[in-house]
Amino acid sequence: MNMLMNFVLALQIIAALVMIGLVLIQHGKGADMGASFGSGASGSLFGATGSANFLSRSTAACAAVFFVCTLALAYTSNDRPQAPSGSILDRPAAGASAPLTAASGAAAIPGPASGAAVVPSPVPAPAPQPAAASGAGAIPQK
Repeated sequence: MNMLMNFVLALQIIAALVMIGLVLIQHGKGADMGASFGSGASGSLFGATGSANFLSRSTAACAAVFFVCTLALAYTSNDRPQAPSGSILDRPAAGASAPLTAASGAAAIPGPASGAAVVPSPVPAPAPQPAAASGAGAIPQK
């Protein structure tokens, strides 16, 4: 499968390079000297050369090969693993040791070695310090 993907990728790169070269070689509609002076042949629907020539048809063929290769690479590169029975929401998360209950009030944190749930104890907040009566901590004003 890997060899086939490499072949399709190489074919896509070659088709892209050939298509770029063909587009750069082609003669534009308004590039005629007569087009700037209002020549009647350049004002037709498909230009002076007709509806399609070799360069435009080969560009279209290279574009078709490029798009087919792009679709084939997109289809084969999409990894679709076989899902086990049931939904992903039904399976427990990786590394989850104990479910969170409403009665505990705190999240379970796995321990480093045992894997048991450790509930951290609440730490009281430090009491605010009273302001100095002398004003030594105040910012002097000018």
